[in-house]
Amino acid sequence: MDIMTILGIMVGLALCGYGIILSAGVPGLVAFINIPSVLITFGGSFASLMVNYPLKRVVNFAKVLNKALKETHEDPSEIINTFVNLSKKARTDGLLALEEDVKNIKNDFLKRGVQLVIDGVDAEFIRNLMETELTFIRERHKVGQEMFFALGTYNPAWGIIGTVIGLILMLRRLEDPSMIGIGMAVALLTTLYGLIGGYLIWNPIGGKLRRKSEEEIFVKEVIIRGVMLLQAGAAPRLIESNLKAYLEPKMRQVGAPKK
Repeated sequence: MDIMTILGIMVGLALCGYGIILSAGVPGLVAFINIPSVLITFGGSFASLMVNYPLKRVVNFAKVLNKALKETHEDPSEIINTFVNLSKKARTDGLLALEEDVKNIKNDFLKRGVQLVIDGVDAEFIRNLMETELTFIRERHKVGQEMFFALGTYNPAWGIIGTVIGLILMLRRLEDPSMIGIGMAVALLTTLYGLIGGYLIWNPIGGKLRRKSEEEIFVKEVIIRGVMLLQAGAAPRLIESNLKAYLEPKMRQVGAPKK
């Protein structure tokens, strides 16, 4: 699990709570808890999500959230080492000798690419097939990101809607001056919930999904390049130097394959 996502949200909420306790004590913190405001702000945001996206997208929301919370980092240096080792074996024993090695490859995208090379598929066909898959992966990722950015927009808006509702209800009881302050506080809570939801939860998670998508696309681009070099019969050292050009300078020595 990506602990930083959970930790960041918890720290943000804790700082808000600590600031309230320092200013008004524990009773003051209790005053910031209002169930109707939560229902209006977050329930309304998900209602807008249902209007904006088809059912199958909304149903997959939990899966997208799980992806944001899951640690999925893949070291491109290991991918490079895999290609170098495959190239060495292919040059000595031939491409068909890689059949057993392919079974042990965990990355499904890499496994399919190398298998196409072993099967003798044309280089242009392999490139088109893998790049097409990459394009559709990028589009699927964008939909997931958009859902969270949309929630980041809806949440503050529904917070304002809740505030307007609260103000209307408060104005209906103007004959009781003691209720004005309480009603105003409750009305403004929905705005607070909307801002916290939008800028501490939904927008940051959307940003994290975008970063993870970029990392995954980058690794797959390295794989496509490696598959093309393997299919062309490039020397191991050429494959190594070519693929390491994708890495940051400080990672090139760390990721060097063992001799």
